[in-house]
Amino acid sequence: DRASLSSDDVHSLLGIFLTTRVRERVEAEGSADFSVRLAKTALEDSRRSWRFRVNIHRQRGTLAAAIRALPSTIPTLPDLHLPATLAELVKPTHGLVLVCGPTGAGKSTTLAALVGELNRNESRHIITIEDPIEYEHRNNKSVIEQIEIGRDAPSFASALRSSLRQDTDVILVGEMRDLETVATALTAAETGHLILSTLHTSDAAQAIHRIIDVFPPPQQTQIKQQLALSLNGIVVQQLVPRSDGKGRCVAVEVLLATQAVRNHIRNEKLQQLISEITLGKRQGMISLEDSLARLVRQGLISVEDARNRSSRPDELESQLRSQG
Repeated sequence: DRASLSSDDVHSLLGIFLTTRVRERVEAEGSADFSVRLAKTALEDSRRSWRFRVNIHRQRGTLAAAIRALPSTIPTLPDLHLPATLAELVKPTHGLVLVCGPTGAGKSTTLAALVGELNRNESRHIITIEDPIEYEHRNNKSVIEQIEIGRDAPSFASALRSSLRQDTDVILVGEMRDLETVATALTAAETGHLILSTLHTSDAAQAIHRIIDVFPPPQQTQIKQQLALSLNGIVVQQLVPRSDGKGRCVAVEVLLATQAVRNHIRNEKLQQLISEITLGKRQGMISLEDSLARLVRQGLISVEDARNRSSRPDELESQLRSQG
């Protein structure tokens, strides 16, 4: 029943969060993402605080914001109903692991779970480079440092270069947006670092194309070779509404870098990757259709939503029949 906030009210409220850095970014780009921490009231646990991810943007000549609460605990792979294969992807001491999907598909959450998996089980020096930091990790078996773009470093590329001089074992790169970041990440993955990152693509073939296409044509043959040598695996995920209305669950496709997959990357026969996923089930590969059908069988999602998410309807119907 309360009146909506006026433009002046919104400006006053957002002014609390508008540091000089955020203000300059909004002025230059029209929007900015960042995280904020608010202390809880004295009636609550004074040692805790609330954290939020904030997107400030312009619309109709004024400021607006989208704000969502960030979890205070690091999710595990079982918490997210993600397959055990993902834990195997981060066991090697070097290589490249990509988590792909559209905006809002939970890529950052999956990466946080992978870092948490390492932190509980391995003694590694881990650096995360994020814009902004979403999940705050606490040292367990691993030592974890977290770098926020804009606050701790000017760009992903500069933060990644610096991380390579800090005796780092694992580097999480929140996004690979430019040639320098991609090139540095590939070299790092080849030379003894485990690199975790994300791309906004809908399947593994698109992810590989995206990396290759960042480079000018004269370099692309070399990049195919580098990527074929350094890739550990690609996870593609989508969030699907739960059939009980209680949130969403994740459907995944998992491609592992077998010798056949590496050869297809070198020769750019990426249309063959889906066949390799189908043939590689015993090795832990998972097709999106297999994942969707499993969620239907478990009663977590509806058949209709599964069909809406699949790009291979015949394969999905086959999986639904075989699992029925």
